Amino acid sequence: MVTYVFIASAALAVIFGVVAIAHRNPVANVLSLVVVFFALSAIYAVLGMDFLAAIQLIVYSGAILVLFLFVVMLLNIRAVERFGSGRPWQAFLGAVTAIILACLVVLGISELHPAKGSALPGSDKGTAYAIGHALVTTHLFAFELISLLLLAALVGALVLARKESR
Repeated sequence: MVTYVFIASAALAVIFGVVAIAHRNPVANVLSLVVVFFALSAIYAVLGMDFLAAIQLIVYSGAILVLFLFVVMLLNIRAVERFGSGRPWQAFLGAVTAIILACLVVLGISELHPAKGSALPGSDKGTAYAIGHALVTTHLFAFELISLLLLAALVGALVLARKESR
């Protein structure tokens, strides 16, 4: 049963991921991204990473995508131009890069060989204790660097959103 839930969630994530990047309506892109994040949360839950599943639902599906949807509706973007209608070389290079990346992902997946008898390898890494321990020990510098990056992004957004005074 767990295998079927995992396969269904993975298929749903892939299908709606393609819809998220291929649809021309930005609202449909954001809503299909919501489905991708819910499917990813189900995958985390099946793998025994309960904390990551909850964070995926609360932070990404709840907060980030609501923000995306508000921005898309605030900007009132109707539809995106057809693929490749602007610069043909950019479209060609993007397609070639996507194909190369897909081949590398398939090659990387084919090299994975989980140990026999280990149904959920690494499921202990998705707990709140393991994530918190890693953030304050081995990944402390990266954690603080990301907080500075987010602060710089916030200041940049405030500067860009500021109205010009005459």
